[in-house]
Amino acid sequence: MTNNDILKKLRVALKLRDDDIVKILELVDFRISKSELGAFFRKEDHPKYMACGDQILRNFLNGLVIHLRGPMPKKETKNKN
Repeated sequence: MTNNDILKKLRVALKLRDDDIVKILELVDFRISKSELGAFFRKEDHPKYMACGDQILRNFLNGLVIHLRGPMPKKETKNKN
């Protein structure tokens, strides 16, 4: 299973639109256009097909965690006085 397949399956399972995926990626400061994103969802034999790299999938999954759970709370540091 390729990264493109994983991205497609997550998009369908979570009922995400391209706009939603772009916003999720922006949560982790990763910028991508809708046209670049559309290239990942094309068939492999299409001339504009682009393979989804590990970095894009990793950033999407990290952004998805923030999208679904919210940002991590700040850790408090204890002062030793």
